[in-house]
Amino acid sequence: MAKKTYVLDTSVCLTDASCLYKYQNNDIVIPLKVLEEIDKHKKRQDSVGANARKIIRTFDSLRARGSLQRGVRLGKGRGILRVSLGDLSTLPEELDRQIADHVIISTAQTEHLKNPSRKTVLVSRDINMRVICDSVGILSEGYTLNKVIEHHSNLYEGFCDVLVDDQLIDRFYDGKEVSLDEEKKFNPNQFLLLVSSSNEKKTALARYISPGKPLKKLYEAGKKGLWGVKPRNKEQAFALDLLMDPDIPFVSLIGKAGSGKTLLAIAAGISQVISDPFAKGKNSFYTKLVISRPVQPMGKDIGFLPGSLEEKMKPWLMPIQDNLQHIMGSDKATIGEYVDRGVIEIEALTYIRGRSISNAYIVIDEAQNLTMQEIKTIMTRVGEGTKLVLTGDIEQIDNVYVDETSSGLVHAVEKFKRTNLSGHITLKKGERSKIATLAAKIL
Repeated sequence: MAKKTYVLDTSVCLTDASCLYKYQNNDIVIPLKVLEEIDKHKKRQDSVGANARKIIRTFDSLRARGSLQRGVRLGKGRGILRVSLGDLSTLPEELDRQIADHVIISTAQTEHLKNPSRKTVLVSRDINMRVICDSVGILSEGYTLNKVIEHHSNLYEGFCDVLVDDQLIDRFYDGKEVSLDEEKKFNPNQFLLLVSSSNEKKTALARYISPGKPLKKLYEAGKKGLWGVKPRNKEQAFALDLLMDPDIPFVSLIGKAGSGKTLLAIAAGISQVISDPFAKGKNSFYTKLVISRPVQPMGKDIGFLPGSLEEKMKPWLMPIQDNLQHIMGSDKATIGEYVDRGVIEIEALTYIRGRSISNAYIVIDEAQNLTMQEIKTIMTRVGEGTKLVLTGDIEQIDNVYVDETSSGLVHAVEKFKRTNLSGHITLKKGERSKIATLAAKIL
């Protein structure tokens, strides 16, 4: 197969610091402008900043082998890496040399003109940049990082229908132990809708645990629910069953806006940290509730905003405050008291690295914006006796460096679905309000 020259855009380097080694024996060209753009991100305290720092160190180690301008071999069986200044005289007159993307495109054009017999491809995650390339006659392609599913519709939902004998459903309701045929393959903690083979309206909800073990009945919140929060559909009932099971230390909930994922997660957390006023006796299980969400800044990062950490985080944590007030009532003093005592912690996800959190109930909201590396960082902070809950909507990703097939949340769901330490459910029905449900559906 003929060798190609791949010109990598800034977005590729900031998405995957190991991108230089993903093109086998083909040559890699890094425009000098890309190095300048990477340098602007190296101080960021997120995965983008981590990738910027890592790839800068990679370039420095390669520089020790020879001249990056003339070219350095990336390894045995791999191609040559070069850093190119490009030739702005080759820039099509429609493009502006003051715009970084256009300068990077000119480098790809220069490489093509230097060796027209070899295919030169500009790789970028920026859709508009690829459109511009096509408009000026330059080959381009996207870059997919750690694609764990082909499409979000293929994501594991944590639930399925099962056709069973009528008598089996009767035995299940009578409280007798019921197991399914070993030939049927289910994931640990997968929820089942048992449907009678003789009467499709006769059903039962159950949770599969593991081969040979009887099906489990769902957790019942009672008439008052958890701090007044009750499941409104079967998916919410499934979610609550996972959230209230101390034997499942990792739970992931995915659902569209208004499906109740965050509210259920926080209500279940509060009920296991603070005595539920509707429950009899003390039912605390964890010592504290830790709630956070990733900060996706529009423009300046959180560190540049004025005020204390609490004041900086306030705009991003308002949805969490709304849920807390809905559960605990409108008395802000009560919430503030729990926060002051350390029973409830609301903090920036940026500062979780380095911590070891034990005997806590952790909720990470908007987890669809996290990369696989960030999810790994969070999960490795979990100490003994701690439960971690990730919630998110993979159709509302704000992080330009991940998508619905490579999000860290998607990776967590797919890679943990076969373990008995985790459980997942996709909530499909909106319950916030009629208008919210309709808007999520038709807009």
